[in-house]
Amino acid sequence: MPRCLRRSVNLLRQTGLQETMSEFILLLRIMPSTTQRIAGLFASYSNDPVVQIDKLPQSGSDRIYYRIKTNSASYIATSGHNTRENETFVYFSRQLKAAGSPVPEIYCINDDNTLYIQEDFGDVSLLHKLEEHGYTDYVYQLFQKSLRALAWLQIKGGKDIDYNYCLTAKEFGKQAILSDLLYFKYYFLDTLKYAYDKQGLLDDFEALSNYLTHTENKHFMFRDFQSRNVMVKNEEVHFIDYQGGMRGALQYDVASLLWQARAELPEDWKKSLLEYYIDEANQLLETPADKSIFTAQYNGYVLIRLLQVLGAYGFRGLFERKAHFLTSIPLALRNMKWFVDNQRMGIAVPTFEKCLRFCVSEEVIGRFEPLRANESTPLVVEINSFSYKKQIPADETGNGGGFVFDCRGILNPGRFEQYKKLTGRDKPVKDFLEQQTKMPDFLNSVFDIVDISVADYIQRGFQHLVVNFGCTGGQHRSVYAADALARHLKNKFHVKVDLHHRVQDEKNWNNG
Repeated sequence: MPRCLRRSVNLLRQTGLQETMSEFILLLRIMPSTTQRIAGLFASYSNDPVVQIDKLPQSGSDRIYYRIKTNSASYIATSGHNTRENETFVYFSRQLKAAGSPVPEIYCINDDNTLYIQEDFGDVSLLHKLEEHGYTDYVYQLFQKSLRALAWLQIKGGKDIDYNYCLTAKEFGKQAILSDLLYFKYYFLDTLKYAYDKQGLLDDFEALSNYLTHTENKHFMFRDFQSRNVMVKNEEVHFIDYQGGMRGALQYDVASLLWQARAELPEDWKKSLLEYYIDEANQLLETPADKSIFTAQYNGYVLIRLLQVLGAYGFRGLFERKAHFLTSIPLALRNMKWFVDNQRMGIAVPTFEKCLRFCVSEEVIGRFEPLRANESTPLVVEINSFSYKKQIPADETGNGGGFVFDCRGILNPGRFEQYKKLTGRDKPVKDFLEQQTKMPDFLNSVFDIVDISVADYIQRGFQHLVVNFGCTGGQHRSVYAADALARHLKNKFHVKVDLHHRVQDEKNWNNG
């Protein structure tokens, strides 16, 4: 029995609630696991025997995805307790699919709307293709396919959608735009301690939201149309994660894709792909859009999207202290800087513009942009995983130590039979640590501490820093944590890393 459930049973036993405890244990025994529920739901849809059900890495949402494998095909099962969100996604999917949009087919959903099975588009996204192939003609054509399919989804696919199913507002109108602007203000701008005219900024927000609300082309808006949500299978594009959709301006989704900070699309791509999208959309619209007006409002939505992203990075990074989002802020600011220097929205917002120019100043970008190592930087960070059954690895350089982090406060995967023979480098163990333990919080704190020393050591020309992670056996938690820190330091500081897994290296040596 898992530790958390054992604690609950012990508490009931200590309080003398024997009858309640007996009912609780009986409930646990008869309660089906999620994989059993998935297998049962799939059996109601297909007679094809299930060979395997794998839990997939969790994203930012509370939804949990599983891949169902049979001898002839694979499917995705989605588990989530937000029944309204599930119902919305299923409804949107069936409406959009019926209209010929490249979205997953929904095969079945359970009675309480907490579990559904859908078409599997694989694991390769448009972002993966971009990272693998770079800015090539092949990838450019995939972006064109994505925009052509987006135009169809927005205009034809969403034509008969009932917006009463939307999760929040039915329309991305003035209130939604103001919400995104205030999100940026509270979670990013205000953290910079910049003195600005508060009433002047609110007046500019009001003017900008009014300007962007008055657009002639409002159709189905994907809301989170980025390259991570465009899957590529058999050289065709497919869309996922549009449950936040609503009625809104066509420009918003285009801005989301072309200005995604992680993609860093070249400026000539952004310009030509926007023109391509407008041509595709005009073939579907009853009244073709005026290109100059469309582009002017598009620039406004680019700004809204960039601000929304910065607000999200500020909230996740500065308030929730998640290192990944902090490292994304400089990239988002560079993206914003190019926009502020080169684009115009067709409306005067003087206070807002002053705030934006401060945000993209070198002073502010420098606050978030870490000091980077180069080829001549002497620093090497030695990272070790080890077992507390043996001694802490010695610092052979004579500098006298470094950091030692004890991972034994994290729930041990080695307690569970299915993980005992695996290590922290195996996917099932990584999924367990990321999704069922406090490891992400633990590592965020580790990153905060180690980053201070790494930045200082780079600046001062120091040569060596040791970071050790220990756990009971040196097999699961410490291995995972050491790998995570090595990846983090390489990505953030470009520093040289010397990584050792003491127990695993010793086993490999003996086996060799």
